[in-house]
Amino acid sequence: MHTKKPQGLITPSGLLKLGSHAAMGVAMGLAFALVLMLADPSGIATLIAHGFVGTLVLTFGIGATLTGLVFIVTEDHE
Repeated sequence: MHTKKPQGLITPSGLLKLGSHAAMGVAMGLAFALVLMLADPSGIATLIAHGFVGTLVLTFGIGATLTGLVFIVTEDHE
């Protein structure tokens, strides 16, 4: 007989894992924006100065959070 296992996201450790994935994504987005600003290919520094950083950081943060969600839901609990 199978026992019902708790979902990985409902537990406090699951939420902490999801939050850490989101924080890593935000940090990667900020680092990527900094690299683009230092390299400055075709005037990207102007785009960054006009709000491109927020979009970039949000995109990286959402992507890392969704990836973390998939990892947490699909991991094997033995």
